[in-house]
Amino acid sequence: MRLIDVRTLEIKTFGDKPPPYAILSHKWGAEEVTYQEFVAHQKQNGKGYQKILDFCRTVQERAVKWAWIDTCCIDKTSSAELSEAINSMWHYYRGAAYCIAYLEDVSSLHHINDMYKSEWFTRGWTLQELLAPRLLAFCSSDWSRIGSMRDSAVVRAIVTRVTGIHTKYLTNHNSISNASVARRMSWAARRKTTREEDMAFCLMGLFNVHMSLLYGEGGRNAFYRLQKKIIKQSNDESIFAFNANHIGGILAARPTAFRDSGPVPEQGASSDCSPET
Repeated sequence: MRLIDVRTLEIKTFGDKPPPYAILSHKWGAEEVTYQEFVAHQKQNGKGYQKILDFCRTVQERAVKWAWIDTCCIDKTSSAELSEAINSMWHYYRGAAYCIAYLEDVSSLHHINDMYKSEWFTRGWTLQELLAPRLLAFCSSDWSRIGSMRDSAVVRAIVTRVTGIHTKYLTNHNSISNASVARRMSWAARRKTTREEDMAFCLMGLFNVHMSLLYGEGGRNAFYRLQKKIIKQSNDESIFAFNANHIGGILAARPTAFRDSGPVPEQGASSDCSPET
């Protein structure tokens, strides 16, 4: 795992026990800095590099010495490293001292109204970045702190309303694995990714499964493989509780098939938190 020294901006590689680090959750833009560009000190005049600087400055203010950012801490030219990183992503976010969700389209003056419309809530990858961290704080476009899931009832209410995820899953991480497969799938039903296969890959951590990355296989095939992995390790029959109009054989073709499956409880439990508001 590569981490950035927030004081010197040097990248160092750590093994299984990295030091305490902060992690960034964000929507990618057009000027993101890759690992190769970062170590070669390139693209330092763009928005992507400025985002790295601002994040490291923010982390320094919170007395953490190391930071992880998906754009420049993964060598994406290595298929093996990329596969390992994506399969480990949930672990990276869960293991962080804290996570900062940077909402570039949310102003510090109107952050309450702007949060409802933020694109951060529409992306596939940010679902696990919302659910995995033990401490998640939101920052506006100028890096002003909006509030955290832990200490702000207003933030929790907004996130629940926007995502349809019940508050208990947002505040009690141990409860996530108890949510039915169908319910967890419903959380992803309205989200999207740039590459269609990523709509399956971004859900691996949420279901604690691992898969090889086969870009080019298509979103439907990737989602089939994900569901087969889930079935092998779970007897939760709610995986078949999807809209029949989206069927692709015995399995669903895409997460959108679970759009209305939020109320499906775990087996043997009552639907104690549906509708999810």
